[in-house]
Amino acid sequence: MKTLTYDICIIGCGSAGFAAAMRSYDFNNHVCIVEGDKIGGAGIHNGALSSKVMWEIAKDYSIAKKINSGYSASNLHINYEKMINTVHDAVSEKQYQMHSQIETFAKKENSTRSLTLLKGWGKFSTDKTLIVTKDDGEKVEVKAKDFIIATGSHPRKHPTLEADGKRIINSDHILGLKKFPKQILIIGAGVVGCEFATIFAEFGQTKVHLLDSQERVIPFEDDDVSDYADSMLQNIGVKIHHTASLRDVIKHDTHLEVILEHKDNHIEVIEVETILISIGRVATLKNLGLENIDITVTDRGLLKVDENCKVCDNIYAVGDISGNSALVNIAEMEGRFAAKAIKHKTGFPLRYRNVSTIMFFNPEISMIGLNEKECQEKKIAYKVVFYNHSLISRAIAMRETNGFFKIIVSDEDDPKVLGMRTAGPQAAASVMYIATLMDQQARLSSIMKTIHPNPSITEGIQDALRLLVGKSIYKPEAFPNDIKVKYYKI
Repeated sequence: MKTLTYDICIIGCGSAGFAAAMRSYDFNNHVCIVEGDKIGGAGIHNGALSSKVMWEIAKDYSIAKKINSGYSASNLHINYEKMINTVHDAVSEKQYQMHSQIETFAKKENSTRSLTLLKGWGKFSTDKTLIVTKDDGEKVEVKAKDFIIATGSHPRKHPTLEADGKRIINSDHILGLKKFPKQILIIGAGVVGCEFATIFAEFGQTKVHLLDSQERVIPFEDDDVSDYADSMLQNIGVKIHHTASLRDVIKHDTHLEVILEHKDNHIEVIEVETILISIGRVATLKNLGLENIDITVTDRGLLKVDENCKVCDNIYAVGDISGNSALVNIAEMEGRFAAKAIKHKTGFPLRYRNVSTIMFFNPEISMIGLNEKECQEKKIAYKVVFYNHSLISRAIAMRETNGFFKIIVSDEDDPKVLGMRTAGPQAAASVMYIATLMDQQARLSSIMKTIHPNPSITEGIQDALRLLVGKSIYKPEAFPNDIKVKYYKI
């Protein structure tokens, strides 16, 4: 068996692994990346990128269908096969960008650093040795001083319903569909389930049912944000079955008969063509040989890491397997951080509190920092302002007034921003403005000195913050349904 030796070996070439590899390369290491499946992982192929390509196409299609701006598109239709080909093109584009960079930095004679991609499945034999089995069965021994495990996650299995990849599917099977289902039941009303509900509903080819075991979708958010998301979904035609559970699925040749049981014990029977299981993801740790290096998996099926992403002396874990939010930006942050930790180059600890996120509804919803529920749980006094997009000139010009800014600040004479939730056009960009202020610990007195361009969406943030000191242009007395300010005292 051939033996290859490197400074660092990274298992998995998804978002976390690729980021870790590139940062490790920056530190003059010879780096080996072991990947048994596709470069880019789920984040590229069956997750963040592929689903967002579908979302963008669905959004464009829904805009083209609009008739409230004095124009209409005739003979509008969507070709499912061509739409899926567009998704594949985007996925391949990103995958080959990653592969091209790896090949660019392949080992050259007398080089002090390099990247090597080794296709195959790795299994630890010792804490310094990985046995890689290639697709053709050949085994290669990889030795390294340090290892970073970045094997990601896969869809969680339903306790009673087995995915067959055809009529009963999970997110891995979406791109394998041959046409739009006539009806689809999405099991799970978390972020991913709601995003797919949005996508299929916006195309207008599928009757979408969303099974929600709780009273609100995205229940971890404040009720007003959850209610907004719920209303948005219903407005585009999604049928939400709240406080319901799956009782049975009866398979027929032409359809699936689904029996739902509600919290009040009444039964509902619906007919669908496809069921999409979207109940979260679980860490991919099987067959890694963890038992050979005395590493145990937690009760949650994760690897226990310290503040440096370290599992044990020379082994690190990043991304979905580390137990933090299963987001691409978190995975990349941890991958980069682990590479620095190996070289003792960490200047400050990982910070998860102010990580911005985006939910691809229509309109999109973005968030950062604390919400009201979290402030109350932590017994933090705060002020909160709600400002509707209907008062923002740019949103009016775009005819996209169904959005809002909700900003939470500390209860002080000169407060700082604790968090924001926003929905509507340019939501993610607006959140990043607030993210910068939060990272800088900026106070309201300095924030208000900034003059925003006109007309712009962020002018709404400007006027919303003025409300907190009674200096806003638009007043809640004139627009009680669009502007609200409230306080929470300890």
